[in-house]
Amino acid sequence: MANTIPNTIPSTIKGLPVPDLGAGASKSSGSAGAQSDFFDALQGAMNQVEQLHTDAQSKVAGMLDGSGDDVHSAMIAVEKAGLAFEMMVQVRNKIVQAYQTVSNMQF
Repeated sequence: MANTIPNTIPSTIKGLPVPDLGAGASKSSGSAGAQSDFFDALQGAMNQVEQLHTDAQSKVAGMLDGSGDDVHSAMIAVEKAGLAFEMMVQVRNKIVQAYQTVSNMQF
Protein backbone atom coordinates (compact mmCIF):
# COMPACT_ATOMS: atom_id res chain seq x y z
CA MET A 1 0.00 0.00 0.00
CA ALA A 2 1.33 3.40 -0.94
CA ASN A 3 1.33 6.24 1.54
CA THR A 4 -1.26 8.72 0.36
CA ILE A 5 -2.88 11.75 1.88
CA PRO A 6 -6.54 10.98 2.57
CA ASN A 7 -9.16 13.03 0.76
CA THR A 8 -10.96 13.69 4.04
CA ILE A 9 -8.54 16.32 5.39
CA PRO A 10 -10.67 19.08 6.91
CA SER A 11 -10.34 22.59 5.53
CA THR A 12 -9.54 23.88 9.02
CA ILE A 13 -7.89 22.38 12.05
CA LYS A 14 -9.24 23.98 15.20
CA GLY A 15 -9.75 27.30 13.46
CA LEU A 16 -6.57 27.42 11.38
CA PRO A 17 -6.49 26.93 7.61
CA VAL A 18 -4.99 23.81 6.09
CA PRO A 19 -3.55 24.36 2.61
CA ASP A 20 -4.86 22.09 -0.12
CA LEU A 21 -1.75 20.03 -0.83
CA GLY A 22 -3.07 18.29 -3.91
CA ALA A 23 -4.44 21.29 -5.77
CA GLY A 24 -1.71 23.71 -4.69
CA ALA A 25 1.08 21.51 -6.01
CA SER A 26 -0.49 21.16 -9.43
CA LYS A 27 -1.39 24.83 -9.97
CA SER A 28 1.90 26.32 -8.81
CA SER A 29 4.49 25.96 -11.52
CA GLY A 30 7.64 27.41 -10.07
CA SER A 31 8.79 29.20 -6.99
CA ALA A 32 6.61 32.28 -7.56
CA GLY A 33 3.44 30.21 -7.25
CA ALA A 34 4.78 28.38 -4.20
CA GLN A 35 5.70 31.68 -2.55
CA SER A 36 2.24 33.02 -3.28
CA ASP A 37 0.58 29.90 -1.85
CA PHE A 38 2.73 30.11 1.29
CA PHE A 39 2.01 33.81 1.71
CA ASP A 40 -1.74 33.25 1.20
CA ALA A 41 -1.79 30.45 3.78
CA LEU A 42 0.17 32.55 6.26
CA GLN A 43 -2.02 35.60 5.65
CA GLY A 44 -5.16 33.50 6.13
CA ALA A 45 -3.87 32.12 9.43
CA MET A 46 -3.02 35.62 10.64
CA ASN A 47 -6.48 36.84 9.68
CA GLN A 48 -8.07 34.00 11.64
CA VAL A 49 -5.95 34.83 14.70
CA GLU A 50 -7.12 38.44 14.42
CA GLN A 51 -10.75 37.28 14.11
CA LEU A 52 -10.41 35.10 17.23
CA HIS A 53 -8.96 38.08 19.10
CA THR A 54 -11.82 40.33 17.99
CA ASP A 55 -14.39 37.71 18.99
CA ALA A 56 -12.77 37.34 22.41
CA GLN A 57 -12.79 41.11 22.94
CA SER A 58 -16.47 41.37 22.03
CA LYS A 59 -17.44 38.46 24.30
CA VAL A 60 -15.55 39.95 27.24
CA ALA A 61 -17.07 43.39 26.62
CA GLY A 62 -20.53 41.82 26.35
CA MET A 63 -20.01 39.93 29.58
CA LEU A 64 -18.88 43.07 31.39
CA ASP A 65 -21.84 45.19 30.31
CA GLY A 66 -24.34 42.40 30.91
CA SER A 67 -25.54 41.96 27.33
CA GLY A 68 -23.29 39.02 26.45
CA ASP A 69 -23.04 35.37 27.26
CA ASP A 70 -21.84 33.77 30.44
CA VAL A 71 -18.32 33.80 31.85
CA HIS A 72 -17.53 30.35 30.44
CA SER A 73 -18.01 31.28 26.81
CA ALA A 74 -15.97 34.46 27.29
CA MET A 75 -13.14 32.52 28.90
CA ILE A 76 -13.20 29.90 26.14
CA ALA A 77 -12.97 32.65 23.51
CA VAL A 78 -10.07 34.30 25.35
CA GLU A 79 -8.22 30.97 25.62
CA LYS A 80 -8.78 30.21 21.92
CA ALA A 81 -7.40 33.62 20.98
CA GLY A 82 -4.43 33.18 23.31
CA LEU A 83 -3.56 29.74 21.98
CA ALA A 84 -3.90 30.87 18.37
CA PHE A 85 -1.61 33.82 19.06
CA GLU A 86 0.97 31.61 20.76
CA MET A 87 0.91 29.26 17.80
CA MET A 88 1.44 32.13 15.36
CA VAL A 89 4.41 33.32 17.45
CA GLN A 90 5.92 29.83 17.23
CA VAL A 91 5.34 29.76 13.46
CA ARG A 92 7.05 33.14 13.21
CA ASN A 93 9.97 31.84 15.28
CA LYS A 94 10.36 28.83 12.96
CA ILE A 95 10.26 31.06 9.87
CA VAL A 96 12.95 33.34 11.36
CA GLN A 97 15.03 30.31 12.32
CA ALA A 98 14.75 28.90 8.79
CA TYR A 99 15.74 32.28 7.31
CA GLN A 100 18.76 32.48 9.61
CA THR A 101 19.78 28.93 8.70
CA VAL A 102 19.58 29.68 4.98
CA SER A 103 21.40 33.01 5.33
CA ASN A 104 24.23 31.33 7.25
CA MET A 105 24.81 28.77 4.49
CA GLN A 106 27.97 29.17 2.50
CA PHE A 107 27.80 28.63 -1.25
